[in-house]
Amino acid sequence: MNHPAIRKDAVAVITGAGVGIGFAIAHRAANEGMQVVLFDRDEGALNTASKTLLNEFPGLKLLAIKGDVTSEADLHSLYERSCELGEVSLLVNNAAVIQGAGPWDGLSKWRKLMDINFWSVLTLQSMFVETMFSQSGAAAVVNLGSKEGITTRPGNAAYSVSKAAIKVLTEQLAHELREKVGDRISAHLLIPGYTFTPMNFPGMTGSTEKPASPWTADQVADRMVEGMSAGDFYIFCEDNESTWELDQRRMQWAVDDMIQNRPALSRWHKDFSDKFAAHVADVTK
Repeated sequence: MNHPAIRKDAVAVITGAGVGIGFAIAHRAANEGMQVVLFDRDEGALNTASKTLLNEFPGLKLLAIKGDVTSEADLHSLYERSCELGEVSLLVNNAAVIQGAGPWDGLSKWRKLMDINFWSVLTLQSMFVETMFSQSGAAAVVNLGSKEGITTRPGNAAYSVSKAAIKVLTEQLAHELREKVGDRISAHLLIPGYTFTPMNFPGMTGSTEKPASPWTADQVADRMVEGMSAGDFYIFCEDNESTWELDQRRMQWAVDDMIQNRPALSRWHKDFSDKFAAHVADVTK
C-alpha cells in the first residue's frame, strides 16, 4: 500500500523533472494516477519528458513549466499554477547541480550552487507546506539528499555542504510537521547512491549504454515510493557497487571521527587508511 500522499488525482510537483531521477519520479507518479507538474529550466528536456509521459499515459493531467529554481518569480509561478490544478499532496525537491568549489575559493560558484541546491528547496518548502496545512488530505515533502552530505567526502566542498544542509533542513521539517499535524504531512530525505543520470554521466543520451555499477533512475524512484510507504524518513538507495552494509560502515566511521576525536575526514587521511580498510574489510570482500 502506498503512502497516502501518493494517490490518484492528487498533484505531484517535481523540480528538475526533465531527465534523470526527477523524470523517473514523475513517471512513477503518473503511473499511480496522480496529476503531474514538471518543472525544469531545460525546455528541450521538458518537452521530451512531457511527450513521453503523455504517450504512455494518454489520460494524464500534466503541466510542464519551464523555469529556473534560482528565480523566486518562477518558483511563485510554479506554486500558483500547481495549486490551481487541485490538492498538492507531493512535493519533490529534486533539482540540483554538482559543479565543484573548494573551501576557500570559487565564491560565485558557491552562491550559484547553494541557490539551486539549498535556497530553492527552502523557498518551495515554505510555500507548499503552508498550503498543505490547509488541505484535508495527507501530503509529503521529499527532498533529495546525498551520501556526500553525510560522509562529506573531500573534493567538492560546496556540493557536500549543500547536501548536508538539506539533510538538516529536512530533519527539522520532519520533526516540526510531526509535532504540528502528526503523520498527516510527512517529510522524507531521499538519498540516492551512484545513479545513471546526466549529473553523473554528462552528455548521456537515450542510446548511452548503462555501466554495471550505477542504479537506474527508475530504481531510485521505486525505492522512494517503497520507503515512503514503509514510513521511512531516511530513504537510502544502494547501487551495484556499494551495498547497504558498506554504506553503514562508512557512515559509522564518519560519526566516529567526532566521538573518537580523530582528524577531520579521517577516512581519507593517510594515517588512518589501514584502519578504515580493516573497518570495512568484511563487507567489501
